[in-house]
Amino acid sequence: MTELNAVLFLPRLQVQNANTITGPLSWGFPSPTAFTGFAHALERRLAESWGQRFTGVGIVCHQFDPQVSHPNKRAHKVFCLTRNPVYAGWKKFEDKPSALVEEGRAHMEISLLIGIRDYLNEDDCRDFAAAAHHAVQGMRLAGGSILPRRQGKRFEAQCLTVASAAEDRRAQFRKLRRQLLPGFALVQREDFLAARLLELRKENGEAHALDALLDLCSLHHEPPPQTPEVPDAEQKEDMYDDVGDSVAESTTDKSGWTIRKRPGWLVPLPIGYAGISDLYEPGQVANARDNATPFRFVESLYSLGEWVSPHRIDSLQALLWRTEADTATGIYRCVNAYAETL
Repeated sequence: MTELNAVLFLPRLQVQNANTITGPLSWGFPSPTAFTGFAHALERRLAESWGQRFTGVGIVCHQFDPQVSHPNKRAHKVFCLTRNPVYAGWKKFEDKPSALVEEGRAHMEISLLIGIRDYLNEDDCRDFAAAAHHAVQGMRLAGGSILPRRQGKRFEAQCLTVASAAEDRRAQFRKLRRQLLPGFALVQREDFLAARLLELRKENGEAHALDALLDLCSLHHEPPPQTPEVPDAEQKEDMYDDVGDSVAESTTDKSGWTIRKRPGWLVPLPIGYAGISDLYEPGQVANARDNATPFRFVESLYSLGEWVSPHRIDSLQALLWRTEADTATGIYRCVNAYAETL
């Protein structure tokens, strides 16, 4: 794992109108790529004055309020969309309403723990935390606006030097994770995905990872494990009552359907991109974002995530998400080491 010498703690950030459409297959809480991108943008803002290098970001959600509704008593939810501006304002369309802006938004309250590679003493940590929190106020996170910091000590940013001894690090993290409650931390569970894929391939040799992902994230209603036995001839005679020849009601329990239990609060999680083309030289593809960066066509890459209470996590390393890029295979993704610490 990457060396970790300090951690920047940004508690209880309130984000308004964050993007909730994070991939082509799912919607909900922003993907880890949004938070690693935010940490990278913050590192670049502080590079000139501090020059600290970040190594990962831990994500804890305290509150999540998606902007959805049930119009006309529909069974499914729809996003609350807006017209910006309300009227088009063009010459012959000035009385016509504008088109709806297709987007999904959510308000959320989160805490971030950003790992720092470089060493910081206590005095520098205090100044660095204040500078970082001031820079955060003018940034955007997952497309949303960060609201001004609330008053109080619990809302102040902290920068802590990570202890060198293993026992001291555990004690330090136990004290820090109390400030993350109540809330849930987002971690990666590729081990669950791999185990479920092996189970499905025993039943169907052509099963693939997407089948396992959908199976783990879907809601399954299952019938009772055993069906009632068919009564024999003597039992059938006893089923007739003394008054008439009507048959008594069947003893089959029709309410025995159950919902399959999951091993945890599992969610589909877009974690990055996989290349679907060759890596083109800078400027070779027209209309690219810039002519100084190599270009490649990609598609979304999904994995399995889990929401875990912070009191179940024993180390800071298990909480951090890091970026990983392999240009040879075309895999650009975020990884988390929570499963390796179990």
